[in-house]
Amino acid sequence: MQLPQQLLGSLAGVAGFDKEAFVQTHESGRQVTSVRVNPGKIPMVNSDGSMVKGIPPGLQQHFSITSSAKIPWCTYGLYLSERPAFIFDPLIHAGAYYVQEASSMFLEQALMQTSDTSQPLRVLDLCAAPGGKSTLLQSLISADSLLVSNEVIKSRAAILEENSVKWGGANVVVTNADPVAFAKLENFFDVIVIDAPCSGSGLFRREPEAIAEWSEHNVQLCYQRQQRILADVFPALKEGGVLIYSTCSYSKEEDENIGDWLMDAFTVHSLPLKTEAAWGIVETRSDKHKTYGYRFFPDKVKGEGFFISCFRKQEGTGNTVRMPKRPALQKASKNESAILQPWLQTGSGMQLWKQKEDLFAFPQQLEKELLTIVDNVYVRRAGTTIGKIAGNDLVPDHALAVSTLVNGSIVAVTLKREEAIQYLRRDDVTITTGQKGWTLVQFEHYNLGWIKVLQNRINNYYPQGWRILKRAPDIP
Repeated sequence: MQLPQQLLGSLAGVAGFDKEAFVQTHESGRQVTSVRVNPGKIPMVNSDGSMVKGIPPGLQQHFSITSSAKIPWCTYGLYLSERPAFIFDPLIHAGAYYVQEASSMFLEQALMQTSDTSQPLRVLDLCAAPGGKSTLLQSLISADSLLVSNEVIKSRAAILEENSVKWGGANVVVTNADPVAFAKLENFFDVIVIDAPCSGSGLFRREPEAIAEWSEHNVQLCYQRQQRILADVFPALKEGGVLIYSTCSYSKEEDENIGDWLMDAFTVHSLPLKTEAAWGIVETRSDKHKTYGYRFFPDKVKGEGFFISCFRKQEGTGNTVRMPKRPALQKASKNESAILQPWLQTGSGMQLWKQKEDLFAFPQQLEKELLTIVDNVYVRRAGTTIGKIAGNDLVPDHALAVSTLVNGSIVAVTLKREEAIQYLRRDDVTITTGQKGWTLVQFEHYNLGWIKVLQNRINNYYPQGWRILKRAPDIP
């Protein structure tokens, strides 16, 4: 692996940079594999902070439940000893865990150390695809908080939506908008997370093909794009709100220099974070305003290249966004609600809404926020889609199956691994059940989706666009 000499030269004066160790790590070919468990589906931590033993068998073969397997800066993060074929693990399709780079999980520390997550928060993940940081945020904020997960590129927004649905939270709105669209939501968000598009040098070890795309010119283009994104969305952050900025670049132009630019362009205060020496994270200070930043070098941490910094907004007024006079959504009728209720857990605190033919559930206390977002930004999906009504019956949506709202008394069948993969390929499935009608498909007690059992056949309702296309290897 031949690293760009211009990059190595530019890092010569950067705090913590060890050229020999840096190059050696990239040339070694070593890879780090890490996952983050979904606490909404798998309990991971006891009240005393210790790991629980309730790791499902599908993960247990990969996880070593020891202190060395734990990612120290992320409650739900674990290192794997090897990289399995994740696509053929049914539990990843059930949203039981997410494959995420360990360094980027430090977002947990950035949020928890700068914001009170026990209180209702309005959080925007601006550049959210494919969904790693959004699903992490979902696991950290309270149930009465709002998360808006946005992606400007339509195709990537579809991937974001898929991963958000699998994670299963109802307090999430997935949007597909340019950052400037959020400027209309003036002083609206308590936290804005921007994992900015960058030159990608932090991914060289994991994605060697990125080396050919790197150039000093591209670094400068990214620096300018990052400024535009920040300037466009900054009005949406309320006074006292927190901006969390990150990149997977080592270049000072995209990291510390952005911190100095923010200090020059806006009234913000740089926020320090606490780290442990054993973590190997390098604290940096920018040249002009001494803003705090935290850089991850792969020769010092068990992870890839990453940079993160936090700022508190010191200007602005109260929330100036008004509720729309004519909401774009309508609430479900009494008859529609009556049809839906048997499918949902009781006491979930959800308001049922209708958009065209789709009925969806969203936290009742977030009605104002939901209507405001829908009125100002293009929304791909809000809350948990329950399904469509045909006559007096519900045609359930896949999102309901993998959500935490689905009624536990609904009929379910458990599949073996090879059967589950067959289902996830959207092939025909053969099961024996005395029940007819809509049935949940499970693997190791985790919901995968719906089938409909008819008199002479079984219809597979796994989403067509999400099905496994590859052929599975021989399954032991």
